[in-house]
Amino acid sequence: MSDPTPTPAPQATPSAPAAEVILGPDGVPLSKNELKKRAKDAEKAEKLAQRLAREAEQARIKKEKDDQDSATQNYGKLPLHQSSTREGRTRVNIADISAANIGETVYFRARVVTSRAQGAKMVFMNLRQQSASIQALMEVTKNEDDPHQISKQMVKYAAAIPSESIVLVEGEVKAPFEAVKSASVQDAEVVIRKIHTLVEVSTTLPIGYADASRSAADHENEDATYVKVSLKNRLDNRVIDLRTDTNLSIFKIQSAVGSLFRQFLVEKNFIEIHTPKLQGAATESGASVFKVAYFDRPAFLAQSPQLAKQMCIAGDMERVFEIAPVFRAENSNTHRHLTEFMGLDLEMAFEEHYHEVVDIVDALLLHIFKALKTTYLAEVQTVRKQFPTEEFLIPEKTVRLEFKDAIKMLRDAGAKLEDGSELGDFDDLSTKNEKFLGALVREKYQTDYFILDKFPLAVRPFYTMPDATDPNYSNSYDFFMRGEEILSGAQRIHDADFLCKQMLGKGVDPESMKGYVDAFRFGAPPHAGAGLGLERIVQFYLNLGDIRRASLFPRDPSRLEP
Repeated sequence: MSDPTPTPAPQATPSAPAAEVILGPDGVPLSKNELKKRAKDAEKAEKLAQRLAREAEQARIKKEKDDQDSATQNYGKLPLHQSSTREGRTRVNIADISAANIGETVYFRARVVTSRAQGAKMVFMNLRQQSASIQALMEVTKNEDDPHQISKQMVKYAAAIPSESIVLVEGEVKAPFEAVKSASVQDAEVVIRKIHTLVEVSTTLPIGYADASRSAADHENEDATYVKVSLKNRLDNRVIDLRTDTNLSIFKIQSAVGSLFRQFLVEKNFIEIHTPKLQGAATESGASVFKVAYFDRPAFLAQSPQLAKQMCIAGDMERVFEIAPVFRAENSNTHRHLTEFMGLDLEMAFEEHYHEVVDIVDALLLHIFKALKTTYLAEVQTVRKQFPTEEFLIPEKTVRLEFKDAIKMLRDAGAKLEDGSELGDFDDLSTKNEKFLGALVREKYQTDYFILDKFPLAVRPFYTMPDATDPNYSNSYDFFMRGEEILSGAQRIHDADFLCKQMLGKGVDPESMKGYVDAFRFGAPPHAGAGLGLERIVQFYLNLGDIRRASLFPRDPSRLEP
């Protein structure tokens, strides 16, 4: 009998999968509510990620669109090399723009004084050319097909241009909403269409244009909150300081004085000469000359063209003048001395009396003063905004005093020597007594300009001719402005033997100046001359307080830069 078929083993019923156990930070399984909260947080995080992704994509699309700036041709930095082409396009001067030009397109180069954004769609700028300035503005335009399209990027670019950078601007002249008091052009402004930078200032400026332009009174205000710019700081950063309206006017005036000096003397038949500045001997004293190496022997920088201009008179040139640098190795740190300055020198043969030369010099200075008061009045007024001063007084007839009369005036007013002792007949005038005399003369004669004649011989150089009647005095003279000497001159000794005697008396060896002395052995007519400092005329006419303000890059015992 066969075995019965085995009964299959019962199959196990599959059980439901066990729920995943999620543990919390403390190792305890999370409850159902905690699990639901976690799921919701995950859903929120997913939605946030999706939103951020959409925003990033939108930003990318916007940036891509912004990069396609339709105004790129209207702004930007120009290449470094500017001489590849010449368009010949007419450029205007800001000073020539006015309400009469409203509606016209103008093109000009200028410095950026200020650039002030008004939100993201507008910028105001103040643009300057020397002393002239104008307000300019730029505003975003909506028409992208406009060839003069102004984009937000263009406005942003203009607002970020550093102060004192140089730009090329094209724009339309418009009438401002009201008079622009912050610019010299007040009845017009420029709506910018194109702006390109030629030069971008790449450093923080050590002094600000606005601060350097403030008046002397502002800088003396102890309660002021703005930056005060000292004279030293100005000179250390002279290039920036020269940009101010005041300095531009000062040096226009200085240029005018030189031109007027030359013009007047040429009309009086003077010949302009150019004398050497390297000399084999000192012209006045060995203590105040700069010694330099001249190959295998010493030489000196010229203290003045004194020797050469006298030799020209001996050479029958009759009347000569020179405008050239003069060097004085005097360790003097004063308000009116420099170690190098621009000398205005003249020399002439006279017919009867050295006062012929005094008359010429007097007429020359009056010619200069008259022109400064008329032709250059605008520049003078500009300077006086920063350095207020009383009008420079000149009488109808120039006051001329003899030295002995000036000493009497000083004594009567109680003047003393520096040590407190009595003022002697032949004592030279100190700076203090010069100023005191100037104040006395101004009060008595109502003048800031006068001539002092007949100085004591002992205080003058060896080549000075003594007075014909009293050898204690000399045929020499100084001219004064605002109580300070600006010109010194005299009749010169034209006889060789007498000249040698005077040289020896001053401790000068005639053999050291043989060529000069020989000029008089060969015969020279009676003559006289003068030397004055260009910077001093400007300093005292404008009453600048310090001669360094009237010197482009002043040289004094402590300054040899730039």
